[in-house]
Amino acid sequence: MSQACLLRLKAALPVAVDASDLLPGRLASLSIDEIARLPLELGRDAVALGELFDIVLREADTAELRFEGDCRKLHGIGRAMDAGRIVVDGPVGDQLGAEMRGGEIQVCGDAGDLAGGAMAGGRIEIGGNVGDFAASTLPGAMDGMRGGVLVVRGHAGDRFGDRMRRGVAVVHGRVGDFLASRMVAGTIALAGEAGAHPGHGMRRGTLVFAGPQPRVPDTFSATHHDTRVFWALLARSLAPFGAPFEGLAGRCPARVVGDLGADGKGEWLLPA
Repeated sequence: MSQACLLRLKAALPVAVDASDLLPGRLASLSIDEIARLPLELGRDAVALGELFDIVLREADTAELRFEGDCRKLHGIGRAMDAGRIVVDGPVGDQLGAEMRGGEIQVCGDAGDLAGGAMAGGRIEIGGNVGDFAASTLPGAMDGMRGGVLVVRGHAGDRFGDRMRRGVAVVHGRVGDFLASRMVAGTIALAGEAGAHPGHGMRRGTLVFAGPQPRVPDTFSATHHDTRVFWALLARSLAPFGAPFEGLAGRCPARVVGDLGADGKGEWLLPA
């Protein structure tokens, strides 16, 4: 048996708190007293975790960490996580699951900027909206999302999938400007509208527009290849994400490639 830890905020946080050290595996072997003494950065100061959270422990089949309360000022939740499960009953701050390598994160509310930044494995599901640069690069880095699965049930901000290199990202709502900018590889599926300049500087990778179809830029060119086998496999892999992705297999897509302005070989699939 492992341990599940519930952290319930005692009051609204006055300033940002770095929560990147709070991982399920790390807390799984600690007692309530040991968890309560863990130091957290509160602005420029350090405080004991027990000053900010009520702590509840119980036995579980897998290491689990659960947050309750308004966590919008908790940043870095699940950063570099490699196993276990995190559940947040409320909104979260920036860099959710950044550099994540394994495990599962589920957020019932909104997330801030840089969610899934440079993640390499695992699964993140956000029930609300997400800010800018999700599935993208972290400041000072070259690579965006490098593996795993990111699901956004709401809307996403600008630069979603910037420099994305691998993995699958799904958005049920709309996205902002520069979707998949400088994308290197991976798959992004979108159910809502895309903002301005989707695929700008795209080199490789796949964009699936399951909902409203954007205007195809002049730097993308139509192709006439037979994509039926590839499309059947891709559509089957996206179907578990729910409507409108579950009906893609019956919709034959047009295919365009680019961004030719960046000598790119990325593809857009535009189901009819």
